[in-house]
Amino acid sequence: MALFEETGAYLHGHFRLTSGLHSNEYLQCAKVLANPAYAERLGQELAAQVKTLLAGVRPDVVIAPAIGGIVIGHEVARAFRARSLFTERDPESNAMILRRGFEIKPGESVVVIEDVITTGGSTKEVIRVVETYGVKVKAAGSIIDRSNGRADVGVPRVALQSLKAVAYQPEDCPFCKEGLPLVKPGSRRTEPIS
Repeated sequence: MALFEETGAYLHGHFRLTSGLHSNEYLQCAKVLANPAYAERLGQELAAQVKTLLAGVRPDVVIAPAIGGIVIGHEVARAFRARSLFTERDPESNAMILRRGFEIKPGESVVVIEDVITTGGSTKEVIRVVETYGVKVKAAGSIIDRSNGRADVGVPRVALQSLKAVAYQPEDCPFCKEGLPLVKPGSRRTEPIS
């Protein structure tokens, strides 16, 4: 968390998370990962944590959801000396897919890496993509776990930092009821939502 504070990546306000939930805090991992030394350090630390779940098996592939997971996924892959792939949303179906000639071969050992997990939805989507190649994901990891360990992604997982962050369904959000402006930071939309 010190890196998030130092880089101004720990934001306070009224935010819509990727999960659709609302929160008064937001962790902008891209601001931390913009520093290559920090990205490398976090990748090595996360790889070390994931390694404890793998029973001596080195992953062949580290896969992450675009856009937020790409940099940390690459750094974890570098630490493991594995291939680094990423999924992205199909513009027509909005489903996560592999593009750009990426492929996973039967028998390969695969790990999913994210920047932040709140509900685990993006990680589960990536796991489903991997399973379409007939491969079972061995483990998952993230820099931040906003669920404080509650998110179940169907495979063992670790995080460098777990938070007991509060998130609300939009209809139950006290910040909406107060009329505070809602912002969607990150890769999809950074301006206030009207």
